[in-house]
Amino acid sequence: MNEQVVFALLFELWRDIREPAFLWQVLALGMSLLLAWGLSRYGRQQEFVRSTAEHGALRTFSTGSIKRVAFPLLSLLLILIVRKLFKYWHLGPVSLFDLAVPLLLSMALVRAVIYVLRHALTAGSWLATSERFVATSIWLCLALYLTGLADPLIEMLEQVSFHVGKQKLDLWTLLNGLVTVVATVLLALWLSGVIERRLLASDALDSNVRVVLGRLVKAVLSVVALLLSLSIVGIDITALSVFSGALAVGLGLGLQRIASNYVSGFIILLDRSIRIGNLVALDVATSGIVTQITARYTVLRTLAGTEVIIPNEYLVSNIVRNESFTDSRLRLQVSVQVAYGTDLEQAMRLMVEAARAQPRVLDDPAPQALLTAFADSGINLDLGFWIADPQEGTGGVRSAINLSIWRAFCAQGIEIPFPQREVRLIGGLPPVATAPAEPVASPAVPGVQPVA
Repeated sequence: MNEQVVFALLFELWRDIREPAFLWQVLALGMSLLLAWGLSRYGRQQEFVRSTAEHGALRTFSTGSIKRVAFPLLSLLLILIVRKLFKYWHLGPVSLFDLAVPLLLSMALVRAVIYVLRHALTAGSWLATSERFVATSIWLCLALYLTGLADPLIEMLEQVSFHVGKQKLDLWTLLNGLVTVVATVLLALWLSGVIERRLLASDALDSNVRVVLGRLVKAVLSVVALLLSLSIVGIDITALSVFSGALAVGLGLGLQRIASNYVSGFIILLDRSIRIGNLVALDVATSGIVTQITARYTVLRTLAGTEVIIPNEYLVSNIVRNESFTDSRLRLQVSVQVAYGTDLEQAMRLMVEAARAQPRVLDDPAPQALLTAFADSGINLDLGFWIADPQEGTGGVRSAINLSIWRAFCAQGIEIPFPQREVRLIGGLPPVATAPAEPVASPAVPGVQPVA
């Protein structure tokens, strides 16, 4: 659209304002906008109720954002239909419709780009600034297009050229390529995010399979989008083969541990040896629940509330105790010592009753008390019991059972011995000869007589 077309459109609009039929055009435009607003608002409310009842707030936010694009698109569709009817039935001029079409199209484009930005990138304080920048850029491009200043600006940018190797580039090519690459990559990230959310919401697949499929989809779509955008701009992809080979060698030599962590992460996700929600123990001091598995690391939340970030290579190359790999039940044990002369059957029965009184202890397998050793100070007894929720911790149930055993033993007079040592002295000690003490001379003090 050049300047003559824009001026002609504005002149025709100014001329149509003076005609009485222009009021019908304004009325039709207002009714179209009002009808489109009502339809979009009704559809958003219905989808809000349905999404909240079925899928929760996450889907509601996503659907509500995309519903914002419905208003300009519905308005554009209705205005195109009304303009066609005006021309067919000769109801009056259509200059106002001709001006409203590019404005509504640009509004739909702005909202669509902002929607993609919100779902492709992590939300943050800079996102609002990016939305304003994108909206301003699109409206500026539309203004340049309507005023006819786009063609001279493009010609001016094409005149600033330079050479990169054997290829000639200019500012317009670089700007066009940058916008194309960014738009294509953002579209791929948005599409991969939608697919990943669908996979994570599916109950038919295992959690690890859903995570690895989401990562693969995002990586594949990002690479395809980058290569496709480079092809659209006109950059030969085969020219990147040497660079990609050198980059692969550099990554292989300098980033071996990082590459090993990524490979180990995909191995963990595929073989499902460690899954989200498993209770694992790395050593005596580090144990907890797996809350997140990424391509590079695994997050372990300990029972104390701290989060431990573990490289995936460590989980693949070391022994890891997965206490809920095939069965979440866990056997625990408490030990106690009783004095010699104690009724062992009674003591073992009291221990079993103390375990059964706890709600977290399972009835099957039943708690069992065992006599393990005859020690120096007493007889060692072990109480073994099973729990089904080790992720809730084991210290509380151990403490409760020990306290119940202590109360039961005190009530029945059962003694819990403690180490004692008895020292006996046989015979008398020989006398020790001592020399008579010599008088100690006191220092002479003036005016004081020494005592005889």
